[in-house]
Amino acid sequence: MRFASIGSGSQGNGTLIDNGSAGTILLDCGFSAREARARLEAKGLQASDLAGILVTHEHGDHVKGVATLANALRIPVYATWGTYQAALSGRLEQSLFQCIDQSSRFELAGLTVQAVAVLHDAREPCQFVVAGPAGRLGILSDTGAFNRQMVAAYRGCDALLLECNHDLRMLAEGPYPAQLKRRVAGHYGHLNNEQAADFLRQVAHPGIQHLVATHISQKNNTAAVALAAFATVELGPDCRVGAACQGNGFDWLSLRPAVSGALPSRSGQLMLDLQTQ
Repeated sequence: MRFASIGSGSQGNGTLIDNGSAGTILLDCGFSAREARARLEAKGLQASDLAGILVTHEHGDHVKGVATLANALRIPVYATWGTYQAALSGRLEQSLFQCIDQSSRFELAGLTVQAVAVLHDAREPCQFVVAGPAGRLGILSDTGAFNRQMVAAYRGCDALLLECNHDLRMLAEGPYPAQLKRRVAGHYGHLNNEQAADFLRQVAHPGIQHLVATHISQKNNTAAVALAAFATVELGPDCRVGAACQGNGFDWLSLRPAVSGALPSRSGQLMLDLQTQ
């Protein structure tokens, strides 16, 4: 199993999870269908390679191109009923809609997909953990807080894409109006750097292979600041740590079979290039 991002941030999000000949999953499509096709091609894929599209919630930076892309290529779309009603009803061909709930577990492209309920200002939002023979990939974004159920769902993931949306000081001193600042920092908004680090402390294990900071605000955070928060967490010696960017996400990373006996270190190796946000 390998994974990549075609873009991450408030202007559009999309994550690719590829399982070779079994197919590729696109998690969210916050770009126009035309832009999404171009971004897929930049990762060496065609839209026709997609076995399905997972949708986390109805906000435009996650769902913008979903219906158009799915309708054109007859791609099944997996979303909760609340997400469908809020963003896809009347746009997505009914036969393509695969209704899930916030705790659904199902098979797609030869992988096991587990939905996880999150806390966000959307109708019925969820995020996902995807598992295959090589290990478990957790994707967690667009939640203003976390709870014990979320920690349990993501604990022990071998790769984690984790939202580091904003730095509290930068948000407080930044250009957003007061109401938007309250929304972003609120219980149903987005994770700040310190929250992300706290979550990471509770779920990471010594054998974690990849950690990527995602959904980094271009106005209220930077990749360097987000990764500084990650650096306070004890990670395994072989963990590759990096940041996704809005322009091109990040390139393909692969899960490898776990090696027993790995010892924890003070911090993971910063192996991925920092992306300017």
